[in-house]
Amino acid sequence: MTTENTTQGELEKLVADLRGLLANKDLDAVPEIKQLRQRLDDGMHAVRQSAVNAAQEAARQAKEAALAADRYAHDEPWRVAGAALAVGALVGYLLARR
Repeated sequence: MTTENTTQGELEKLVADLRGLLANKDLDAVPEIKQLRQRLDDGMHAVRQSAVNAAQEAARQAKEAALAADRYAHDEPWRVAGAALAVGALVGYLLARR
């Protein structure tokens, strides 16, 4: 579980706790509670939308990076093969030393 997921889970738990407190029927007589409930719902909607937008942006950037890497690999296949060979030789050397 990533930090973002953990933070989102904690935030949703906090909101659920707040909703539980605000759902108390004794508080219905207080006009500010209805406004507070609405602000809480609006805030959670905004947070969820921000999270969706951030995830979409991250996916877009990852796709662009993958396309750039693919383009480079097709434009410079021998350079990529040489780099892979060098990395493989280095890993093999390090593993052989153990």
